[in-house]
Amino acid sequence: MTQPMDPNAEWLETDGLGGFASGTVGGVRTRRYHGLLLAATQPPTGRMMLVNGFDAWIETPNGRFPLSSQRYAPDVLHPAGGRDIESFTTEPWPTWVFRCGDGTRLQQEIFARHGSPLVAVSWRLLERRTGVTLHVRPFLSGRDYHALHHENPAFRFEPQRREGCLAWRTYDGVPDVISCANGEYRHDPHWYRNFQYEQERQRGLDHVEDLVAPGVLRWDISSKEAAWLLGAGAPCRQAMPAPSDTLQLLKVLRDEERNRRTRFASPLHRAADAYLVRRGSGKTIVAGYPWFTDWGRDTFIALRGLCLGTRRYDDARAILLEWSGAVSEGMLPNRFPDRGETPEYNAVDASLWYVIAVHEYLEAADAGRAALTRDERRQLEVAVTEILSGYEKGTRFGIRCDADGLIAAGQPGVQLTWMDAKVGEWVVTPRIGKPVEVQALWLSALASARRLSDHWGDLYQRGRESFRERFWNCERRCLYDVVDCDHLPGTVDARFRPNQIFAVGGLPMAIVDNSRARMIVDAVEEQLWTPLGLRSLAPDEGEYVPHYRGGVRERDGGYHQGTVWPWLIGPFVEAWLRVRGGTAAARREAYRRFVAPLREHLHCAGLGHVSEVADAAPPHAPGGCPFQAWSVSELLRLEHGILAEPADQDEHAAVDAAAEAILTAQEVVVDHV
Repeated sequence: MTQPMDPNAEWLETDGLGGFASGTVGGVRTRRYHGLLLAATQPPTGRMMLVNGFDAWIETPNGRFPLSSQRYAPDVLHPAGGRDIESFTTEPWPTWVFRCGDGTRLQQEIFARHGSPLVAVSWRLLERRTGVTLHVRPFLSGRDYHALHHENPAFRFEPQRREGCLAWRTYDGVPDVISCANGEYRHDPHWYRNFQYEQERQRGLDHVEDLVAPGVLRWDISSKEAAWLLGAGAPCRQAMPAPSDTLQLLKVLRDEERNRRTRFASPLHRAADAYLVRRGSGKTIVAGYPWFTDWGRDTFIALRGLCLGTRRYDDARAILLEWSGAVSEGMLPNRFPDRGETPEYNAVDASLWYVIAVHEYLEAADAGRAALTRDERRQLEVAVTEILSGYEKGTRFGIRCDADGLIAAGQPGVQLTWMDAKVGEWVVTPRIGKPVEVQALWLSALASARRLSDHWGDLYQRGRESFRERFWNCERRCLYDVVDCDHLPGTVDARFRPNQIFAVGGLPMAIVDNSRARMIVDAVEEQLWTPLGLRSLAPDEGEYVPHYRGGVRERDGGYHQGTVWPWLIGPFVEAWLRVRGGTAAARREAYRRFVAPLREHLHCAGLGHVSEVADAAPPHAPGGCPFQAWSVSELLRLEHGILAEPADQDEHAAVDAAAEAILTAQEVVVDHV
């Protein structure tokens, strides 16, 4: 299938360590995070941008033709090789076909090797031609991936030559850049100044950078395929071949990586794999690319779809066991603690999401789908008990079980729920008191822990009765977002937000049922649903922000004030099905109405993935991270759990084979208009 595609749509290649390569279909780097070799020096953190990109061109008997495109300040495009892109596909990795001005056609491929900080780039002619040479000028930096690079006298231009490979030691404390190619290298050092990153400019951030061009690689591609391997640090240096063996190693890596990727059940399963990365000797989940690492709340929400929904039970077990040792006073850190750093215990819901994830994993183990030793089960159950006990007794930031059996939380200046935007000292949505989704999580966690102790069952009954009495908004026929606001008994926050949906769907147990549940779901659909997910605030509320754009203050100020969150489609659809009895007809209708539009998004923004957020107002332009773990996770959880036929859930059959075929055959023509 061939279809037009936005040249600004983004591709992603990950290495399983937290490092990645990324860029745009049209070739212009629009973010500081776009690069060819970005390595995690302390997986999955310590990320450093090593090779930002390259200029490439071919020379034929008919002239010189660019293959690359760069944007320089003030908004100058040079060269314009993207205009010669004939087609692009992400299958099985980013692949471009160029048709140059004299009719020469060639293919360019980029892929990352899983398990090591290594990226392979190749070019080959698609038809026999003579006298065609390829030239590539790498652009290097050696910076923290959040920073920008500027001209300075400390950069080391001269590479070390070791067994035919090149090694640039750009700065002290930065991993070596190892380059091996089956072509010739000519040293020609220059600073290239004023690269302009349009996405950073739109976000109100610094957006101009200087990069180093140490020299030029040259190949005669009339006679052979051009192979270029880039790696970070000593391990890659040892693995690099002599130049005469580079093409052979490329073929081995290509076959190895193709075989690995074909083992995934679908392209969406393979997208899920991008977020599962190594941490120490275990595994964790990266919340999103390009700028997030692993965070507690995101990890436990995303684990349900990325691991349990894809039957990666060993990964789920490893992650849950790893985090079980981080419980402190009943809380898990929202940021995974690195050695020498102080953990950030600043989320009221992260620990409760952990309990839910453990519950669903133990259900899989009890059904014989997941392996678990007696000691490992005990370790998880101890962590769950510590969390629930800590919340019942009281812990940080005023988190405690109140006399009504519900959880109170919060203090001025701290953002504890998933609506956690903060600008300076301004907490945009403080939600101090008893937030609705925290109660749904707490009660669902208590219900799941009843098999550990009758005490949790008694507390669950008390809390559920209080919830039903205290959260129902008779006037609007929905749930309050917060009760006992700022810990003042009897006060309520009646703003219409999506958090109430968790009382009906998204968790193992519905807290509200019957006619009230139907009214909640219908109201959420009417006021919050969009083709990309749920709005975070209803349009008729005074603080509603229709567009997610502008500088840091503007974007963070609107982050949860209307901005659409695709990950909420999972809880919503589950609730929608529950109030309709979960029939086969309802599942088909839910897929057509709610999932199919979101699937269309897989061809936009972050290709094959789901974005972090989108505008609240039509046409709901995507924003934030183009590759977001919990967004992908909830789509998987829908397709291979909630919407799957009961007989198919264990078999993991595809919900819609035609939709998968669309993505699998995603070859596109770049739209230059």
